[in-house]
Amino acid sequence: MKKLVLSIISLAICLGVFAQPGGREEGPNVPGMGRRFIPDPDPENVVFTKRPDMGYVFGGDTQPQGRSFNNAPTFFVYPDTKLDKVGAEAFVESLGMKDVLNDNFGTVIVINPTDAKYSEKDFDVFVTMFNKSRSGNLKVLGFGGGATFVNQVIAPKAAGHIAGIVTVGGKPAKLAKNFESAGVPAYVAGKTAAKVAKEYQALNAAHADEPLLQVVTSALTAPSEVFADAWDKVLSRNFRYNNYKHTHYEGAKFGQYGSYELEPYTDWERLGLKRIVVEQPVAFGPQGQQGPNVPKQLWYEYWPEELMVGAPEHSVPVMVLLHGNANDPRTQAETSGFLQVAGEERFFVVEMEWQGTRNFQAMGHDGVETVIYMLLRKYPQLDPSRVYAEGLSAGSMTATALGIKKSHVFAAVGGHSGGLFGGMGMGPFPGFESLWNEATQKRGSVETPYCSVFGTMDTTVPYMTEDNWKGNSYLNAWNAYEQMNGMEVVNEMDFSIDPVFGQKLQDRETIVTNKGDGIVIETGQLYKGNVPLIRLVAVMDYGHWNFMPTARIMWDFFKQYRRDPETKNIMYLGNTPMLENHTPNPENALRAQQFLKSAGTYELATVEGNQPRVRIFGTAEIFEGKLYIQTGKVKNVYKQLIANPKAEIVAFKDGEWIRIACELIPDERIEAKQDMLDKNPDLQGMYKADDDNTIVLYMQNAHATISSFTHEPVCFDF
Repeated sequence: MKKLVLSIISLAICLGVFAQPGGREEGPNVPGMGRRFIPDPDPENVVFTKRPDMGYVFGGDTQPQGRSFNNAPTFFVYPDTKLDKVGAEAFVESLGMKDVLNDNFGTVIVINPTDAKYSEKDFDVFVTMFNKSRSGNLKVLGFGGGATFVNQVIAPKAAGHIAGIVTVGGKPAKLAKNFESAGVPAYVAGKTAAKVAKEYQALNAAHADEPLLQVVTSALTAPSEVFADAWDKVLSRNFRYNNYKHTHYEGAKFGQYGSYELEPYTDWERLGLKRIVVEQPVAFGPQGQQGPNVPKQLWYEYWPEELMVGAPEHSVPVMVLLHGNANDPRTQAETSGFLQVAGEERFFVVEMEWQGTRNFQAMGHDGVETVIYMLLRKYPQLDPSRVYAEGLSAGSMTATALGIKKSHVFAAVGGHSGGLFGGMGMGPFPGFESLWNEATQKRGSVETPYCSVFGTMDTTVPYMTEDNWKGNSYLNAWNAYEQMNGMEVVNEMDFSIDPVFGQKLQDRETIVTNKGDGIVIETGQLYKGNVPLIRLVAVMDYGHWNFMPTARIMWDFFKQYRRDPETKNIMYLGNTPMLENHTPNPENALRAQQFLKSAGTYELATVEGNQPRVRIFGTAEIFEGKLYIQTGKVKNVYKQLIANPKAEIVAFKDGEWIRIACELIPDERIEAKQDMLDKNPDLQGMYKADDDNTIVLYMQNAHATISSFTHEPVCFDF
């Protein structure tokens, strides 16, 4: 324990000694936030600064409404000519920015030219203010002469550090042929808009694969109308962020770590999601106190609007998000990328204040489980077989612990920038020792799929190196899940096998993203038999925080798994099952297939919510000792089986009937589909083994009964 405490204290001290651009730091380091930053005085060019009416106080009471302070925008405004403070304040007022600043914790800074007009020397002031503001979500607004300066000087030199530019009435840039740029989202208005837009399109030309790099032109001229339209169409769509080769709260100088990654600024309403803020009364306080002053619990629900009413029972997956140590309880929803994935895949997201604040009660592991049960009771459309959890930093450690301690609840868990510290743990950091013991007790009888995402240059929760890997927190987490899942525990790293992961992985892949200057993801999987149970995702040269593209990777891993609400066994919806209640029996599978074939057709019953569905089927073939059927992914029967794989089959022939109760598991392998089509050539006019529609499913945990009025029922399993 002493060793753990000393290592955490040493880590905090180390984080505080980094050189800070544009100011200095003082006070203790706060994991996930850094130390208190004291900025240098503003240059004389800064004539006016306006901040939101309600600021954020770290460690103060949580204000549950609105959004978090994460990725709060900073606006640099370059007016046409020099303004005094009164004139600058009036100009900002004319832009109508007040609501945007208050809703997004934004700051606006009006910057005058050094001389009578803007010139190259004013770029040095821009750099000074950039370093001082420490804002990844920087928006630059230029008007008249200020617009010309932004177009011709700031944009060509600093595009990759700016999250959005608005210019009105300025002259266009004069870019050299094949000018290289990271690009920048832009909104241009005024008489010169068409010419100016061409130069911004040229800046963005090399990045056609990034939809956020848009250029919008407008005929509007009134300042308030321009800003409102620009905010709606460009500025509110994205933010810049740099966690490359450092952790963002350590600070960085302009140009120090290359181009900033461009990411979507989270707007849940734009994603078709409705947010519900829940302040849940609790009977007892943390010290057992009772009464009206007991702190409430807090969580945030994000619903696909069309699924809130009328969705079938048990049809909507649940994604639980857990923020990092002392972070705002909206952090993961707004910065992880999972809301963007939910907007595409239409699942339910809940972020819980699991750790507690000054005015909201901590949940702990038991509280998280209790809230999940409350949600499942309140919303019958939520699927208890598809509950997943993910977190950041301390939230990642908590999700990692939940997958072992609460394995009966979750179908899969994962985390970003957090594993398991050694020893018994401390405070919000669960320890390896107790979780290893629980994993050992459950070994081979319980499986929980696990996805580990980390930055290889994380200095807060460091990743292992060739010379320093023993006791690494990420390796601890992998080993704990290998132990519980009944896999080989690989606790000796050999970086000659794999220079990133130190061991042999299957499905090894390198992904070059379009973020920053091409941030690279390395990934691979560890298998139990032919089932991937652990996925490892390394964001190369990345620091301690979410890398938003990995949310899609993690979700694609999660959604392959379900946990049977009755047996609590894991079901793998990829190529093979996880655990089978019945030992596969090829002879009995063949016996059932021969009955179905001789009957000609059979009825297949599924469930849609609480409504039974039945239809006639004819395909029944044996492949690799299992009984398969075939359908199309576009059909309702397939969608129902994905939501609930339990099915029943009945067929009648010659005075006998067979009933088969089973789970139907999809098999995406080409060879399985081709075998079905080869044995049923009449299907080949409608289906192909390599199309996006054909699917075959095999019967798992099947119990068959052959009955007749003339003999006793005959039962068998396969």
